Amino acid sequence: MLKRKQKHILIKFFSMFSVVRGYNILLIILAQYLAAVFIFAPYLSLGKVIFDSYLFMLVLACSASIAGGYIINNFYDSEKDLINRPNKSMLDRLVSQNTKLSFYFVLNFSAVIMASYVSFRAVLFFAAYIFGIWFYSHKLKKIVVIGNVVSALLTVTPFLVLLIYYKNVNTLIFLHASFLFLLVLIRELVKDLENIKGDLTQDYKTIPIEFGVPKTKHAITILTVLTAIPVYYLISQHQVGYMEFYFYAAIASLFLFLILLWKTTTKKRYVFLHNILKFIILSGVVSILLIDLDVVINRFL
Repeated sequence: MLKRKQKHILIKFFSMFSVVRGYNILLIILAQYLAAVFIFAPYLSLGKVIFDSYLFMLVLACSASIAGGYIINNFYDSEKDLINRPNKSMLDRLVSQNTKLSFYFVLNFSAVIMASYVSFRAVLFFAAYIFGIWFYSHKLKKIVVIGNVVSALLTVTPFLVLLIYYKNVNTLIFLHASFLFLLVLIRELVKDLENIKGDLTQDYKTIPIEFGVPKTKHAITILTVLTAIPVYYLISQHQVGYMEFYFYAAIASLFLFLILLWKTTTKKRYVFLHNILKFIILSGVVSILLIDLDVVINRFL
């Protein structure tokens, strides 16, 4: 009886972990700390960044609000996801909608409380961010083009927290953010190609549905070419250390991605392309360590 109860709790945990996409949350936490150390505050010692309680609270508040965002997005997209991602959807449904909504409010309340530890401005920022995520899930997501752009902006917003906290505005940060924004926007369009069936069923106004698959591929091609602009300036005009090799590899991967994109016609292949983009983004997070290998060798190893 005890083992059965433990198994039930474990299944519920994995279901909720799937709903909030815990793996993405962990990646964002890692990305924020690496960005703080190597991009936003390279002038501070490692200890001052890692053990900064205010930064810790901001990162936790981001994680809580993003997790809440995944829950509300799951709530509004439950029918569509049942068509597009039946296996994941079945796992997500092991937790009731009431439980998810309760957890959603707890997470958002926790995010505001943690932000209040930092400042009132932080509270206002997260209140606006939480509202923005809800409004996107409730309304904007179904609006052609706007939904994609807002989704990409919301994805990049956690790094805006660091920008505001460290008050370090420079072209290096802008270029990194531009590259990430373009990658996320490309991924959003590929997801639309991947999810055409469910979007049609639920009357979502996506770019592939409104303008057709060929024009969507043209838009993706243009955005992919545009990624070369921030990469060029990052490599030629800024000190990015050995991370320049990541950027060379990313551009080469994106070139291969485009070749495959124009040959792809099935959902399975679009999922593969989506995974290529996720790998490029994940590699980019890890590659932040390459900006200053001396810091890594002397302080981390």
